Amino acid sequence: MTALAAGIGAFIVALLLGRAIWILRAETRQGHDGRPRGIPPGTGYTQIDSNYSSGLGGGHQLITRVPKDPQEYARAFVPRHNGHHRSESDG
Repeated sequence: MTALAAGIGAFIVALLLGRAIWILRAETRQGHDGRPRGIPPGTGYTQIDSNYSSGLGGGHQLITRVPKDPQEYARAFVPRHNGHHRSESDG
């Protein structure tokens, strides 16, 4: 019974490995024009308007500009260094 289980396990591993190789080869055949996968960079911004009204004269309006360039969008989440950061090794 253990030889049968080992054989079935080896077959499953070989099947998964073959599928992974097939997927990787299919992805490399797709044309990416030398760019990695992802969204091609765009220009400009998408403007999102959000309005909130409480109904009694109060409320809030917010306009958010989201860049279409994925790198610029990602930079918005990286904290800026202001020169005051000290690491633990600085003492």
